[in-house]
Amino acid sequence: YSSSLHGLIKTLQFSITDPFFSKFSMITNNIILCFNINYEKIYYRVKMEGNMNKRADYIDWDEYFMGIALLSGKRSKDPNTQVGACIVNENNRIVGIGYNGFPRGCSDEDFPWDREGEFLETKYPYTVHAEINAILNSIKALEGCILYVALFPCNECAKAIIQSGITKVIYLSDKYGDTDSVKASKKMFSSAKVETLCLKPLRKKMLIEF
Repeated sequence: YSSSLHGLIKTLQFSITDPFFSKFSMITNNIILCFNINYEKIYYRVKMEGNMNKRADYIDWDEYFMGIALLSGKRSKDPNTQVGACIVNENNRIVGIGYNGFPRGCSDEDFPWDREGEFLETKYPYTVHAEINAILNSIKALEGCILYVALFPCNECAKAIIQSGITKVIYLSDKYGDTDSVKASKKMFSSAKVETLCLKPLRKKMLIEF
């Protein structure tokens, strides 16, 4: 469909000329926006499903699970960094969720959240990262599962990810990619054949209203 698609995109500002899209006299701004961001993916989705009564701009699986990871991060008490993680099996079933925080029984009021100072007076020796908590909270064996997380995992999380049997990590940001911790993670993931993928979502923002 690629050649006709590119012709279609050129005419989107004026009219819909593709025979398939002639059925769609009403196309919302949201769908056009998705075309501009990742039009091949949306075109394929709409053309294959071809149902005028079904939404075409629904979130895909990757956006869904990454969204759950981000929402889980909102549970973190850390005033500086809130990270969530979501583990999914081969059937797109969630089998583990976690966020960064202190271990069970270690009060959020008694332990420090500081990032600077004497080591024992900072959060670093006490915090459990989101990936570790998701693994520890899992409800089944994780062999072959996918982990969704906002930040590329550190070296300690990478060890647990590999040992748990997770075979793919999907992340949003690699802003600490120049640190030794993340460099070590990437080296271990490469050796252990754990695939890593930076997610490029169709939309930059999703709003949840109560």
